[in-house]
Amino acid sequence: MSILVDERTRILVQGITGSVGRVDTRLCLDYGSRIVAGVTPGRGGESVSGVPVFDTVAEAVERTGATAAVQYVPARHAAGAVVEAASSGLSPIVAIAENLPRHDAWQAAVAARDAGSVLIGFNTNGIISPGRTKLGGIGGPRPDDLFRPGTVGVCSRSGGMSAEIARSLASAGSGVSTCVSMGGESITGRTMAEYARWFEADEATRSIVVFGEPGSEHEAQLAAVMERGEVTKPVVAMVVGRFQDAYPAGSSFGHLSAMVRLETDRAVVKRDMLAAAGALIAERVEDIPDLIERC
Repeated sequence: MSILVDERTRILVQGITGSVGRVDTRLCLDYGSRIVAGVTPGRGGESVSGVPVFDTVAEAVERTGATAAVQYVPARHAAGAVVEAASSGLSPIVAIAENLPRHDAWQAAVAARDAGSVLIGFNTNGIISPGRTKLGGIGGPRPDDLFRPGTVGVCSRSGGMSAEIARSLASAGSGVSTCVSMGGESITGRTMAEYARWFEADEATRSIVVFGEPGSEHEAQLAAVMERGEVTKPVVAMVVGRFQDAYPAGSSFGHLSAMVRLETDRAVVKRDMLAAAGALIAERVEDIPDLIERC
């Protein structure tokens, strides 16, 4: 099993005719992902790597039975693309775009949730269930070198760190059930706590790794559901950014959302909350496999 996607997921690519959409579509097809349709307004009737292109999401879903979407759409059009995908019943929706206006991101996140769709992003490189499927650029051109099938569920605020965590697990002879780069924006479609609940319900996942950073309430929400007993599987957490404590409030490093405004936004506070809830805290990526073995 896995969460959200598997080998049966029928994928639609919004923005498939763009340069990044073309490259990632080819890489996903090579991995075995079932990409059944692409959408670019005004380009219907074309094809990309053998995938038919349609003018609208509704037409593509009707013609191909697509069930999920990945989007290579400029930030100014990203919210509308999410609304279009959600209204056609697609889930999950992987939204690559970053630096959306907050109003646009909020509108898209609410529309997806109201439609019952899982929005992954914004500012994500995708989701992968090793050996089954992947959506987005996660894993790059050689995903098998990083993501090995296994029993560890990974949820990361950073796309790059998703790969580093998976590489560390693979080097230690372990592997991943599903890895999701949940998005680095201040507004994300779903929360870290929600992903943890899905991993909790997944029979193939025995333990969970989360990667967090300053800013946002994600880690605090995860700690809360752990304390309530909603997540009982072992959790290993790595929360970076303690150096930001020395900088003025409102300073951001890396992701725009990694900004300390409140005491609870600080990395050290998040680490303490998660540790108090029962998580094992990793100081370095290389520590994660050993902590998993201790679970």
